[in-house]
Amino acid sequence: MNLRPPLFALAFAGLACAVAPAWAADPAAARVDSLDAALLATMKAGPSLGSKGRFRKLEPVMAEVFDLPLMTRFAVGPAWSGMTLADRQALVRAFSRLTAANYAANFDRFAGEKFVVKPDVEVRGPDRIVQSQLMANGRAPVNLVYRMRQGGGGWKIVDVYFDGVSQLTTRRSDFAGPLAAGGAKALEAHIDAAVDRLLK
Repeated sequence: MNLRPPLFALAFAGLACAVAPAWAADPAAARVDSLDAALLATMKAGPSLGSKGRFRKLEPVMAEVFDLPLMTRFAVGPAWSGMTLADRQALVRAFSRLTAANYAANFDRFAGEKFVVKPDVEVRGPDRIVQSQLMANGRAPVNLVYRMRQGGGGWKIVDVYFDGVSQLTTRRSDFAGPLAAGGAKALEAHIDAAVDRLLK
């Protein structure tokens, strides 16, 4: 099974990014801008860093812009409530590595592409919805939607949608088999194997 969600497997493979000038007064949109800027900086050094170097650069960025504990809980689903604290913490660490590895593998060089964050931010209950486009030379724009939620660290990404498909829904589907077969330990091993493949 291909572990990369459609967002990255279909839209971002082999693409690099430039960032449109940051306009954002809205703090949720500004967070998306900060992700784009970090990706751009990493991409410019991408070939010299290699996949593992990009991973090391992006790991702290992922922790800053994504709510990785909340995303892990959503991706695991109902099984989360029956897990020990140690298993939950291990899965958050594994999911965090997977997120960074996925970006490191897919944003590997700069070739003039750019992100454009749209100025209209939608308020939806406790969340804000930030829309952006990946503009690639000679290709139709890729529409991305970020679901943001405010916590102790400010506004953070809790889900990403590509063509209306939730990344977390895709992850939950992928995680279901290992969870059913062997619980938290099997899922952790499944995620670690995916990270190894992305960084090889």
